[in-house]
Amino acid sequence: MGTANKYKGKWEIMKTYEETVEAILEIPRFSAKNKPEHTRELLCRLGSPQNNFKVIHVAGSNGKGSVCAFLDSILRASGKRVGLFTSPHLMYIEERFQVGGRPCDRECFVRAVQKVEQTVDSMMQQGMPHPSFFEYVFATGMLIFAEYQAEYVVLETGLGGRLDATNIVERPLLTVITPISLEHTEILGDTVAKIAAEKAGIIKPGVPIVYDASLPEAGRVIVECARRRACMSYPVFPDKVKILLIGAKKIAFSYDCGYDGTVTEFEIPFAAPYQAQNAAIALQAVNCIAQSENIPHTAIRQGLAEVRWPGRMQQVRPDVYFDGAHNADGILRFLEAAGQVSGTPAVLLFAMVKEKDYVRAAEDLLQKGEWENIIITCVPGNRGADCHMLAEVFERTADKNKQTVKITEIEQVEEAYAYALSAKKQGQILFCAGSLYLIGALERIAGGME
Repeated sequence: MGTANKYKGKWEIMKTYEETVEAILEIPRFSAKNKPEHTRELLCRLGSPQNNFKVIHVAGSNGKGSVCAFLDSILRASGKRVGLFTSPHLMYIEERFQVGGRPCDRECFVRAVQKVEQTVDSMMQQGMPHPSFFEYVFATGMLIFAEYQAEYVVLETGLGGRLDATNIVERPLLTVITPISLEHTEILGDTVAKIAAEKAGIIKPGVPIVYDASLPEAGRVIVECARRRACMSYPVFPDKVKILLIGAKKIAFSYDCGYDGTVTEFEIPFAAPYQAQNAAIALQAVNCIAQSENIPHTAIRQGLAEVRWPGRMQQVRPDVYFDGAHNADGILRFLEAAGQVSGTPAVLLFAMVKEKDYVRAAEDLLQKGEWENIIITCVPGNRGADCHMLAEVFERTADKNKQTVKITEIEQVEEAYAYALSAKKQGQILFCAGSLYLIGALERIAGGME
C-alpha cells in the first residue's frame, strides 16, 4: 500500500471492499511498529478526530473486549451515539469498528481507508515510514466514528498501553485496566508488575482510573501511577462480586461497589463465571460517570442484559461452546467456566498462536480439565503453532500425568471441527478454545455469529 513498491500507484483502482481488505492485511509484511509520535502525526493530518469524542480507554491482559462490549451496550441503552474499537476481528475486519452496536457498513470503511491512504502517501513522500497495521486500523476507526458523529468511543488498546497507538488520546473521559497476567513477556516485561506498568501507561493526569484488583502486585503499580498523576482510582475486588445463579446462557450476580453499602443484582447473557468480574469492572466504570453523563440505572441494567460478545464461552449450538482462551490466565478462566457447564469429561478442540506458552497451556488443560478426547488443530495463517508439535506437547504432558485422554491432530480447522462434532457423544459437551483466530475461523464454518 502507499508508496511501498508493491502498491505504489495502485490504490486508485482498489475500490472494492475485498481489494481494500486484502491490501490492509498485507501491511504487516512490509511495515514495523512506530513510535507514538508517528501515530500522532498521522492522526493530526487527518484532523485529529480522536479528540472529538468522549473516550473510555481500556487496557489489560484479559477481558478487555468483554469490558468494552459491556460499556458500549450500557452507553447505547442510555441513548448515546457510541463507537466501539476492538481487536482482533473474528470474521470480518469491520467488526473492529462498531457503530450503534453493529459493524460499520463496508462503504464507510472503504471511504475511511482511502482517506488514510492518501495521508500515508503524503507522509511517505516526505520520508516518513509506513504506519503499522494497528496504526492504520486505529486511524481508520477514528475516521469512521467521526463520520458516524459518535459522541462516545470505547477504545481498546492493542498489545500494551504506554506505547500503544491508541495512547495518543490526550484526555479520555475515563481509563480502565482489566485483569493483568503474564503475556507478551518479551515485549511488556517478565513480571506482573512490569506488565502492569506498561498497561498503566494509559493513565492520564486527573482522569479517573478503574482497575481490576485481583492481583495485589498489579494493583500497587496502578495505584502508584494514579497517585503520581493525581487521579482518583477505583479498584474492583473479586470478593465484591457474588455469583447468584449460573445457567446455560445466563449469569445472575451482585456487586458491592463499597461506597454506600448498596449491593445490586444484575444479569448478563453469558455462561462463564469470569464475565461477572468483567461486568463489575464495567459497572464501576459507569458508576464514575453516570451522574455527569446522565446514564440511568435502568440503562445500566438493560445494557448488561442485552450485551453481545461472540467467542467468549459462546453457545453456538446445543452442547457446543466457543471460547477465545488465548493466554495462561484466560485458559484458567476457561477451565473454571467449562467446569460449570459440563459435569462429565468433555471433548476439546484446541489451537494456539506460536508466541504463546503452549507448554503451560497443555499442563493446565490436562491437569485441571476433564477430557475424553482432545483434538489439536492449527490457527489459520502463519501465526499458528505447528499442529504436530502442539499435539506432541499434549501427548508428553498426558504421559507424564499418566492420563489416558485420546489426543488427535488434524491440521485443517474445518476437518478438525467436523471430526470433533462426530467424536462428541449424545449429551456430551464440545468446547472449542484457544486463539481468537481459531474462534474466528470456526465462526465462519459454523455459520456466523449470534
